Amino acid sequence: MAPKLTIAVLGTFDSKGEEHLFLKERIERRGLRALTINLGTKDPPAFRPDYDLFSVTGERMWIAGNRDEAINAMSYEAQRLILDLHQRGTIHGVISAGGGTGTHLGTSVMRVLPLGVPKVMVSTVASRDMSRTVGTKDITMIHSVVDILGVNSILGKVLDQAAGAVCGMAQALWEKKEKKSRIALTFFGFITDAAMLAKECLERFGYEVIPFHANGTGGMAMEELARENTFAGILDLALHELADDLMGGYCRGVGPERLMLPGGMVIPRLVVPGGLDCAVLEFTRENIPREYRNRKIFFYDFRSAIRLTEKETLFIADQVAEKLNEDPSHVKVLIPKGGWSEADHASGPLYDPPISQAFLAKLRGALDSRIEIREVDHHINERAFAQEAATLMDRMVRSMGR
Repeated sequence: MAPKLTIAVLGTFDSKGEEHLFLKERIERRGLRALTINLGTKDPPAFRPDYDLFSVTGERMWIAGNRDEAINAMSYEAQRLILDLHQRGTIHGVISAGGGTGTHLGTSVMRVLPLGVPKVMVSTVASRDMSRTVGTKDITMIHSVVDILGVNSILGKVLDQAAGAVCGMAQALWEKKEKKSRIALTFFGFITDAAMLAKECLERFGYEVIPFHANGTGGMAMEELARENTFAGILDLALHELADDLMGGYCRGVGPERLMLPGGMVIPRLVVPGGLDCAVLEFTRENIPREYRNRKIFFYDFRSAIRLTEKETLFIADQVAEKLNEDPSHVKVLIPKGGWSEADHASGPLYDPPISQAFLAKLRGALDSRIEIREVDHHINERAFAQEAATLMDRMVRSMGR
């Protein structure tokens, strides 16, 4: 008999015991098992949980008077516990509810679990910027709307729906039947045609293509999954987020792991400077910031793209080279000479061949000699370029025997 599906209910049971007991009851009402884990650091839990980490960590740290250390110690112990429970097949999803501290604790624990494990966080601060809280993980944030101070007619409805959500997620049955080697593909709006065409070509070669939006978080999620051996190859079609990160643009937020894999880990990577012609900032033609009024500008929607200067472009070339040189094996660079985005072509508003050539010259001089740089006479959004990129990617993967 298959083990009963079990949802870990974790949270600060000293201050939010009633609410987490309610979640436990609503999960069990739906026929699943609930396993309770107390993360409270101030007082003993309001009810007896299956795992009481206060007795292990919180009590000692709180008595010492170090609240921040107590929170960090609790997070560490809870992460170890939840990962062990997952690896043993004991839990099939996780849910928590809390305010600022509870959200910090709950999501820090959820983030150690891999993609696909249901993770639901009911939070009083879910309407704030949750980019750092969620990170690259598939955490479902639910705004509690009201504060969490006992189960009332409004919060009860929210918590019950959250319990229903995590139970339904744990009972998901879909799996892709046909198993194929996966290729990670990065892209963003200005090279959508390139991404669609490359995907089509790679699929004809027999690959499953997993796309990632080069928006800071997307690129980092791709790198994280690559470190878990998810992909046979990486077609890094868009490095645009590096430009936005430099200029404080819309797709900023790249971490140090971008373009990097752990030492000794080998995954073929084909790098294309997609979107490195520009940074995307939040302004329109009606409110152009003074410092950008003399730049080439592509007005898009509520955002506009500015052409990078030569100095900015050379900085990014150095950045790319430094990262790729960490492990030059199985890395190639493909340059579309006709332009790097929909606004970077002969009649486009961001076209500036001298700056693009300066990038290429800098890259050639800085890259390890073992990294091949290939130029093709196509625009990045042309079918011929997509075919070239997909064919080269396929050769790189096959050379690894994958």
